[in-house]
Amino acid sequence: MSDEFGTKHWPVEIRVKSAEKRLEIDFDDGRNFALPAELLRVESPSAEVQGHGPGGKTLVPGKRNVGIASVDAVGNYAIRIRFDDGHDTGIFSWTYLRELGERQDEMWSAYLAALAARGQSRDK
Repeated sequence: MSDEFGTKHWPVEIRVKSAEKRLEIDFDDGRNFALPAELLRVESPSAEVQGHGPGGKTLVPGKRNVGIASVDAVGNYAIRIRFDDGHDTGIFSWTYLRELGERQDEMWSAYLAALAARGQSRDK
C-alpha cells in the first residue's frame, strides 16, 4: 500500500555503520541495501546537488572519505542525513532510498564516468 509520497516499501530497520561509512536499510519485503556514504552524498536529493530543474544536477567530486555524522527522522516518510562535510539539506524519502539501493551500481558507474569526463576525482 502506498501513501501520498508514493511509498510502496517501508523500512523496518536503518543502521548507520560509522566505521564502514555506510547506511544499511532493511525493507518490509525482505530487501536490504548497504549504501555507501559517498554515494548518498553525491546523489543527495538536495537542491544543492540535484539543482532546481531538469539538467541542473551538480557533480560533487572529492567525497571518497565522507562519513555520516547523524540521521534524523523526517515525519514518517524520510530521513535527513547529516554528513561529516557539513552537508545536511537532503531529505531522503523511503522511495528514494529504495531507488538508490536498487540502482546503486548504475548510479555509481555514471558518477565515476562523469568524474572521469571532467577530469575530476573522488579525492579532494
